Amino acid sequence: MIALSLAEIAEVVGGQTHDIPDPSVQVTGSVVRDSREVEPGSLFVAFVGERVDGHDYAEAVVAAGAVAVLGSRPMGVPAIVVADVQKALGALARHVVQRLGATLVALTGSAGKTSTKDLIAQVLQSKAPTVFTPGSLNNEIGLPLTALSATEETKFLVLEMGARGIGHIRYLADLTPPRIGLVLNVGTAHIGEFGGREQIAQAKGELVESLPEDGAAILNADDPLVRAMASRTKAKVLLFGESGEADVRAENVRLTDSGQPSFMLHTPSGCSDVTMRLYGEHHVSNALAAAAVAHELGMSVAEIATALSEAGSLSRWRMEVTERPDGVTIVNDAYNANPESMRAALRALAAMGGASRAKGGRTWAVLGKMAELGDEALAEHDAVGRLAVRLNVSKLVAVGGREASWLQLGAYNEGSWGEESVHVSDAQAAVDLLRSELRPGDVVLVKASRSVGLESIAEALLAGGAQGEVDAR
Repeated sequence: MIALSLAEIAEVVGGQTHDIPDPSVQVTGSVVRDSREVEPGSLFVAFVGERVDGHDYAEAVVAAGAVAVLGSRPMGVPAIVVADVQKALGALARHVVQRLGATLVALTGSAGKTSTKDLIAQVLQSKAPTVFTPGSLNNEIGLPLTALSATEETKFLVLEMGARGIGHIRYLADLTPPRIGLVLNVGTAHIGEFGGREQIAQAKGELVESLPEDGAAILNADDPLVRAMASRTKAKVLLFGESGEADVRAENVRLTDSGQPSFMLHTPSGCSDVTMRLYGEHHVSNALAAAAVAHELGMSVAEIATALSEAGSLSRWRMEVTERPDGVTIVNDAYNANPESMRAALRALAAMGGASRAKGGRTWAVLGKMAELGDEALAEHDAVGRLAVRLNVSKLVAVGGREASWLQLGAYNEGSWGEESVHVSDAQAAVDLLRSELRPGDVVLVKASRSVGLESIAEALLAGGAQGEVDAR
C-alpha cells in the first residue's frame, strides 16, 4: 500500500485510535486479513467470521510486525476501531485508489472472469507495473484488499468484480471507480440466485453504468445481452468478438493438435497472428477481451499478440494440464463450473482427444455438480451429459449425488454410448475406477463447482499415480 500514517487512516475510515503511542507511525507494508500474511509494517484487518474472530489474533500479529489492527473493538494493542470493518476497508481502498495515478480496469461476466483477468494482467505487465486480483478474490473484501496492494509505481490496476445480486457491482465500482469496464458475457452462473438471465444482465451492466464519460466500455459483440449494455453508458464503446462488426476480432480460429487456440487478431491498428499456450477455444474470446483493453491503453497489435502468445495460467485448477510420466494427461479444471464453462471444457477435452486417439488414448470427463442453478439444474446437467456424447468423449464419470445422476442419465439417453458413462458416489470411488482403467495416452478432465472439491481427484491421480487415496477434505 502507499504509505499512510495511522492518524491519516483513522481519519479516512472514521475510526478512533486506541493504544497508539505515536499516530504518525506509517503503514508501509501490506493490508491483510490473514494473520499468516502479516509482515513488518502491515495493517491487520480483523473480521468476525462464523468460526474465527480476527480480533483474537491481535497480539500475535503485532508481535509479528503489524503496525496496528483495524477492528471493531479495542484489543489492548495499537488499533483503529470502527463500527463496520468492511465499510472501513472499502473507504480506505477508495482513498488509496483516488491517490494513485494508476488506470483502473474492472471486469465482470458469468464465465471466464479469472482467466481473462489473468490474460489482461500479463499483457499489461509487458508494458508497465500492474497489480491485479489474485485468484478470484472479487467480492466486498477481496477487491479492496487487492486495490490496497497497489503502490506509487503501479500504472495499471486490474480488478475482477463478482456479483450475487443486483447492486453488488455498483457497490464495488463505487469503492474502486474504473476508467475501463469490461463485460464478458451473461450466462447462467448463479441463475438460481438472480432469477433469470435478464436479472444477471441488469447486475453485470452496473459496471458500464459506473464509467466516466472519458472512459471506455469493452463489450462482447457476440452476446446480445452484453452488446445491449452500450445504451447504459456515456463512455466510449469498444466491441470484441468474432462478429464482423467487432472492433477487436478473431479470424481463422483453429486449434492445434494439443488443443491450443490459434487465430489472426484484428484491431483498429492492424492485425497479427496469435497462438496461445492455454487450452480450449473458449480462450479466444478471453484473449480478444484482453486485446481490446490493451488496445484502448495504447499497446500496438504486435505487442498485444506477443504478450497473448506468451501468457500462461496464473490461477490454480483452471485448465491445468499435466502429463504424468506414464503418458496419462490430467486436466484439472475443478475450481468452479457453470453450464457455459462446462461446455467449453468439454470442447477443449474433445480437441485434445484428437492427438490422444492417434496414440491409442481415450478422453475421460470426470464431472460433478454445477451449483446455484435453481429450477434449471436438471435440464442443465442433462444437457452437459448429452454434450459429452455428441463430442465423442470416450468415457463419462459422474461423481456425487442427484446432480451427478442427471449428468449420467443425460449421456445414457443420448444414445448407444450409455455403457461408457458411469455414476460413482464420491471422489474416492472415481479415483479407484480411474486408477484401474487409465492407460498411456488417455486425457482426463476433472470439473465441477468449487463446493464439490473434485480437485482432490486430479491431485490424487497426479500424486499417487496408480496408488494412494484421495486427500480427505
